[in-house]
Amino acid sequence: MEQIESPVLKIEDLSVSYGGDKYAIQNVSAGIAKNKITAIMGPSGCGKSTLLRAINRMHELYPNTHNKGGVYLGDENIYELNPIQLRRKIGMVFQRPNPFPTMSIYDNVIAGFNLNGIKLKRSEKDEIVEKSLREVALWDEVKDALHNRGTFLSGGQQQRLCIARALAYTPDIILLDEPTSALDPIATSKIEDLLVKLKKDFTIVLVTHNMSQAARISDYSMFMYLGELVEYGKTRQMFTTPKDKRTEEYLTGKFG
Repeated sequence: MEQIESPVLKIEDLSVSYGGDKYAIQNVSAGIAKNKITAIMGPSGCGKSTLLRAINRMHELYPNTHNKGGVYLGDENIYELNPIQLRRKIGMVFQRPNPFPTMSIYDNVIAGFNLNGIKLKRSEKDEIVEKSLREVALWDEVKDALHNRGTFLSGGQQQRLCIARALAYTPDIILLDEPTSALDPIATSKIEDLLVKLKKDFTIVLVTHNMSQAARISDYSMFMYLGELVEYGKTRQMFTTPKDKRTEEYLTGKFG
């Protein structure tokens, strides 16, 4: 497995179960490189989304969940942090664009602050909204409609709004769970270009079922199979000379 120097996030021998003795992921260890895009690939049901959710404890929203091992953000064990505090540091974007339907574009961007009772001056809110929307290349498209509902936007714009909502908190890491699977090819291309730009300021971990997407935009890739991390390394190297036969068979379309 790839040894990352000074990883921003360390996953150590992590196993997660949604109840009983059956583990969705088992004994996963990996270091996540700072200011890089790391893709998590693998067939359906292999544990990639569980691993992603465990990185900011979203998996705990399911009943009877338990886990073993640790995840460390710098020197902090994330399982010892307050979940709200943790999710300020590790943001999440989901598969389907999910702007809050009753909120304006403006309120969607600062929703995290409002929902957690963080009081901001109007000028601070304005600054966060503009900065976040500029970061996702949405400001010029919506600046005259900030107080309209986010649901009138196209699917690709809605997903960029959701990314802006995650960025507003200035997290260290952004997690994305198949963020383009519900989008058309043009919107997908815009999101991919955006993620490549964002890694200058953020560390990005991306679950994708789209191998060509991983090849196009990620610096590192993980291949998961049956809850196990089979292979982890630089994307270019994995796609050209995979070390494990199962990785090779997946990448050449023999299963998945």
